[in-house]
Amino acid sequence: MSPLSGVLGEAWATYRRHFPHFILISFVIYLGVAVVTALLSWGLGAIGAFIGWIVSLFGMFLLQAALVKAVQDVRDGRVDLDLKATLEAALPSVGKVAVAAIVASIAIGIGFVLLIVPGLILLTFWALIIPWIVLGGAATFASFGRSWKTVKGYAWNVFGTFVLVFLILIAFGIILSVILLALPYAWRSFISSVISGTLVAPFTAAVVTLIYYRLTTAHGEAAEPGMPTAAPGYGGPGYGGPGYGAPGDPGYGQPGGYGQPGGYGQPTGTAPPGGYGPPPPAGGYGPSGPNPPPGG
Repeated sequence: MSPLSGVLGEAWATYRRHFPHFILISFVIYLGVAVVTALLSWGLGAIGAFIGWIVSLFGMFLLQAALVKAVQDVRDGRVDLDLKATLEAALPSVGKVAVAAIVASIAIGIGFVLLIVPGLILLTFWALIIPWIVLGGAATFASFGRSWKTVKGYAWNVFGTFVLVFLILIAFGIILSVILLALPYAWRSFISSVISGTLVAPFTAAVVTLIYYRLTTAHGEAAEPGMPTAAPGYGGPGYGGPGYGAPGDPGYGQPGGYGQPGGYGQPTGTAPPGGYGPPPPAGGYGPSGPNPPPGG
């Protein structure tokens, strides 16, 4: 079974469970950028519009880093970082995310011009650049290689997941356009941009972040600095870290989960190391000693 099986369902469940937290982060950044950009354009004309464009880029990269950090935070089932703490945790990565995203966008754009296929390949293999920077602590250009290595072997799964996300976003955009159809074009465009960005960005961030955790585990990589590497496959501690449920609960990625001491969801320690019973002593199959002699 693919390590990405059910990733969209998990992303949607995460999105719904922490919807107010995600939306607050997106809305504050989008609104702040929109207000600052409008004031600059109104007060300084063309120069202000150019500065506003730079502010918009900064806001976009801050939003991406903040949402990846927010998804990491809620993977244990609760919100530990509020809005301020999330933004503060994301800020140190914004510069590296900006440089990497700009370089990747230029390369992918060139790839699309060159018969489209090279652009799709780069888009797929570089999909995990931002999580590698924000969560994995990778340097700006090292993140390209780390992302490529992590996606390698699962590229079709990643590409298929993104195609489904793209189709979902198209459907959402059509529905939103129909709802706002009665508004003047300028207002419709502005409101559509803010609403779609605020609602869509957290979901796409959840998808990318969960893909990152699942594939790092599948490759036996450490998803975060200081995190022990998991054995490749599904016998390690969940999909790259704490699994479904609160800390201490048996289940995916917790003590007692699949591949952990304790067996299938039982508390740690109910099954001693080695399986579901003590190992048989040398020379026999019984729990208390060698087999009886023939005829005994």
